[in-house]
Amino acid sequence: MNIRIRSLLVALAICLPLTEATADGVKVDVIKNPYGGSRNVPELSTNPDYIHAAGLERLIGEWGGELIRPVQDIRLRPEQERQYGEWNRMALANSNFADVVREGLQDDLITIGLEANCNGLLGMLAGLKYDSDGNARRVGLVFYDSHGDFNTPETTLSGMLGGMPVAVAAGHALHNLRKTTGLTEPLPMGHIMWGGVRDLDPLEADRFREYEVRQVSVQDIRDINDNFRRQFQALADEVDVVYVHVDMDVLEPDEVPGHGLAVPDGPSSKALGAAIGVMFENPKTVALGIASTPSFNADPDGRSRHAALNLIEGALKGAQSR
Repeated sequence: MNIRIRSLLVALAICLPLTEATADGVKVDVIKNPYGGSRNVPELSTNPDYIHAAGLERLIGEWGGELIRPVQDIRLRPEQERQYGEWNRMALANSNFADVVREGLQDDLITIGLEANCNGLLGMLAGLKYDSDGNARRVGLVFYDSHGDFNTPETTLSGMLGGMPVAVAAGHALHNLRKTTGLTEPLPMGHIMWGGVRDLDPLEADRFREYEVRQVSVQDIRDINDNFRRQFQALADEVDVVYVHVDMDVLEPDEVPGHGLAVPDGPSSKALGAAIGVMFENPKTVALGIASTPSFNADPDGRSRHAALNLIEGALKGAQSR
């Protein structure tokens, strides 16, 4: 190449401003909520720490993200520690989760919640209810899970609170618990979309039919087909912001071998990560929650953690393309 031309190109490269996407990465806020409200297990789940310990800050930078503050870790305040009852303490922790989500809110931010289990979605939804200026927003929920988590105390076979959080968020059960988290108003059913559900209790399946729920199948997720895009767009059109929540049992069991509730024939983490990426191309999609990741001894070869990281990477890559 002619020396004069090369010098001119170098000078132009120095003088031209970087594009906004290159100069500033996608703004990211990571919050760990280890309180699950489960009985007969330790109160604080190790799942959030396990994902964090993978070097999450470094990986977020490699994926084009930029943390707005150190990773936050939710704990009960001293006066809350005197409270008792697993469900009550979980709800109080979720109210703190909501506060921390709200404190970090700013324009063009992706909030990532590392959550003990799906009960953490209540705190995230409460935190997203108002924008950084205090204006109320219509929040949509995309719920990826092999189960519906749409039981009520009257329909559940297991009695597990973990099988009810979407019903609680929708105002169908446990109203005081929902209000304690800060989610004072329930989500309208039209603001909820399920993905990958393939294992419902009989009465829970009746509730799905009764409410004619919006959902996409495992095949829709794998193909990112017209139905997937249409259902998501219909949800996005009805709300101001969208929260994408993932229970890791939605994945193919080979990727979450330590998960006790995994169900055959799920999507791979790469496929789900790609689908999540499409959702995060939409500026209304502002938060991702990863719940129920098998950790440490339950994930001896690290497959589950790698799968969770694939989902986070998918979200950030999608947000970069806005």
